Amino acid sequence: MRIALVILTAALFFSCSKPKVPAGIIPPEKMQEVFWDYLRADVYANEFIRKDSARNVEVENAKLQQQVFMLHKTSREEFYKSYEYYLNHQSQMKSMLDTLQVRQQKIIDVKRDTSVKKWPNKKYFLKY
Repeated sequence: MRIALVILTAALFFSCSKPKVPAGIIPPEKMQEVFWDYLRADVYANEFIRKDSARNVEVENAKLQQQVFMLHKTSREEFYKSYEYYLNHQSQMKSMLDTLQVRQQKIIDVKRDTSVKKWPNKKYFLKY
């Protein structure tokens, strides 16, 4: 009976632990950060740099991506290898994308809240 309880407890423990990623693959937490910055750089290039006809969007986007990889101390190859891995492991990718979506929604909410707030009339502050 004790052996069965130990085996059951061990099975529960290992089933609840985070999935491991193979060597050479960026761990989920770090990949989330790299992917977030990668997406933001891509949006910046396509939304803002595209408006400047003197700049090449593809070249500028590649430069921004390289800066993201340097910031996170990873390489382009490691990022794309990890990206491919997460595409093939949908549960981990879904978890990562859900977290990124929540992060983006928080940013939208903060922007919405600060634009709605109005400063009180200046006369109110001058009455003392």
